[in-house]
Amino acid sequence: MKRLASAVALTLFAQGGCAPVARVSSPGSADRLVRSTVSLLSDSAVAAILRQRVASGKTPGVVVGILDAAGPRYVRHGTGAPGPTVLDSATLFEIGSITKTFTSTILADMVVRGEVRLEDPVAGLLPRGTRVPAGPDRQITLVDLATHFSGLPRLPTNLSPRDINNPYVDYTPEKLYAFLAAHELRRAIGASFEYSNLGAGLLGHALALRAGTDYETLVRRRVLDPLGMRDTKIALTPADSARLAAGHNAGGQVVPAWDLASLQGAGALRSTAADMLRFLSANIAAHVDSSSTRPLAAALRLTHEPRHRVGPGADIGLAWVGVTTQSGARIFSHDGGTGGHRSFAAFDPARRVAVIVLSASSADISDIGRHLLDNAYPLVRERVAITVAPESLDGLVGEYALSPQFRVTITREGGQLYLQATAQPRFPLYAESENSFFLRVVDAVVTFTRGPDGKATMLTLHQGGASTPGQRVK
Repeated sequence: MKRLASAVALTLFAQGGCAPVARVSSPGSADRLVRSTVSLLSDSAVAAILRQRVASGKTPGVVVGILDAAGPRYVRHGTGAPGPTVLDSATLFEIGSITKTFTSTILADMVVRGEVRLEDPVAGLLPRGTRVPAGPDRQITLVDLATHFSGLPRLPTNLSPRDINNPYVDYTPEKLYAFLAAHELRRAIGASFEYSNLGAGLLGHALALRAGTDYETLVRRRVLDPLGMRDTKIALTPADSARLAAGHNAGGQVVPAWDLASLQGAGALRSTAADMLRFLSANIAAHVDSSSTRPLAAALRLTHEPRHRVGPGADIGLAWVGVTTQSGARIFSHDGGTGGHRSFAAFDPARRVAVIVLSASSADISDIGRHLLDNAYPLVRERVAITVAPESLDGLVGEYALSPQFRVTITREGGQLYLQATAQPRFPLYAESENSFFLRVVDAVVTFTRGPDGKATMLTLHQGGASTPGQRVK
């Protein structure tokens, strides 16, 4: 689940040893997977990309699953140590916010069965007396939550974790209800897109309450079991834990897995490359065949229907984002990140191809997935760090306000500069020049404007094509 605040989407990064590049086979039968006549990049080309990414120090290991004319195939590089030292298609990873596509599939299945309607207010699924913020003329509905048009913020303001390395473990339903009772919406419901882990978590919580069970049981019964996804789960047995790739933070240290309490629907699932290809294949089959009798076909089609325009050539359905690429292909995708893992899932129904990328760190790997589906999409440029004198770094240390609710604090330890955003962990910054620094956790750059005394007066965050300035306040 991505940690999002203001314009910045920060996750973590890792470093570790490498195992040889290898193609690994899929466990179990692939009879139910769709067939494609299109070939994507070869194993050797994919391996070269993974080899470079691991060598850059951004991740200790990656597994890529590809569904194309060759059927399901898997390429990996690196290691998941101190968990499984050899990665393969059965290695477990936290998939973070890709969990939202499973939550939206539950919602769609309940709609198809007539158990709820997309337009139902979420308040009607919560315990009697629970207050949910509302606008002057409408309430927050289930479809508002599934499309990030609810007006709710990205994270609840009363999220104050005891352990920043496991930030959601103690966010109980009682805290969720307390936030909802006190919160006043700052934007109209349905007016604009604002990615909300809170909203998606609330949706999963509410659907589980309506079904009279817990979220994991609900997702297993409604999605995982029908699709034969036996390796996708939240709670892990000891044997499962032995297959879980160790996650790493921005400094390369091993970090604990995340446990979500009331917000499981936003990012709690763990899965494998093989299981994720089963899920993507089911989405393709449902999309291309309106008469399909495969499990969940009608529900999966419902999740693909565009609901709102969210950018040039991009729209959002129930969690899935549909984008028209430079080559004209229509791709549905979602990515995810936790404290130590990063993931990207996408499928192109017209060509019947799909890609899943799972990484044992939180450095962004979505560019790899997009590049595999569309060669016109560039891979992230590898930046080269230089050494800057500590006395020059001292002039950048301080606190910068990018918005009233979002601040960035810059600190120094020795010759290393660090960035910490509101309600997020601290990440190292790497110098390209005395005034320009980059993050390895995401493709983002921070530039500083200095005054005559050499001290910075402004910080500007450059990410995703946007530049967000922040004045120094401390």
